Amino acid sequence: MQHLQFLPHYLNMPRLTSIAVNSARGYGFGAGGFKAYDIEYLVVAGGGAGWTMGGGGAGGMRVGTYSAVEPPVSNLNISIGAGGVGNSTSASNGVNSTLSGSYLTTITNIGGGRGGINSGSGGTQNGLVGGSGGGSGYQSGSPGAGTSGQGNSGGSVPSTVPAAIGGGGGGKGAVGGSYVSGGSQEMVGGIGGASSITGSSVYYAGGGGGSGEGGNGNNAGGNGGGGMGGTSGSGNGVTGTANTGGGGGGSAGAGSGSSGVGKSGGSGVIILKMPTANYTGITAGSPAVSTSGSNTILTFNGSGSYSIA
Repeated sequence: MQHLQFLPHYLNMPRLTSIAVNSARGYGFGAGGFKAYDIEYLVVAGGGAGWTMGGGGAGGMRVGTYSAVEPPVSNLNISIGAGGVGNSTSASNGVNSTLSGSYLTTITNIGGGRGGINSGSGGTQNGLVGGSGGGSGYQSGSPGAGTSGQGNSGGSVPSTVPAAIGGGGGGKGAVGGSYVSGGSQEMVGGIGGASSITGSSVYYAGGGGGSGEGGNGNNAGGNGGGGMGGTSGSGNGVTGTANTGGGGGGSAGAGSGSSGVGKSGGSGVIILKMPTANYTGITAGSPAVSTSGSNTILTFNGSGSYSIA
């Protein structure tokens, strides 16, 4: 958990006689002085697209807390990353999500890496690096790495495996599934990460499942919006869930008897939670507003801003 603090640079503090500590709202300078209060955040980037055969990696996910000070007037600026786009001929990484503002070090989460493609479908390309990395194509290529603190690497398939399967995309909570000789072909997307910032435990940033031959393996998307991979009986993968940062499912392609389409990753999300007593109500971008106990929660499914004071 990061803990970032920003203070007004122009603040003139004459003789400081006492510092009052308040566990619920941070700290202040005596009664009637300015008070800091905690704002929790969840930032998730867009998920990477699945390709042929690798599943897309989840968008980078981070949670943390910083102390907001009243005053000054300051906006928190929110930019939500789109999911990577997948189709029959190409696939792309997810787009970064950012949280920025005055006196705040910008928080940038990296979009998920797209999945790899196998050698029988137009040349080998590795899974790409991202918040979480994309899974490899089958028989050749390598998975993409995840970004430290944001996600995990994609899964891989050894070059000796004859079946047309691909590695699962990495998720926030685990690496993508890889083929294990003599075992089940578990090309699942990596599980995402759970957050209770909204008042209920919800998973985000699950990896997309890699492709698998029908009946031979588990190609489910990772819990947290990851799309399922395709099979020889149903070539197309499944799109990652919007506003979770889930990776798209890889498609079944050459060597499996199908010519599927890799699917797009899910878009990202940014959620802020603050004491209702401090909530200003000044927003842009139409976030969803809810409450949980004594807190107000802003869920940004699209870009916008929140004015602290």
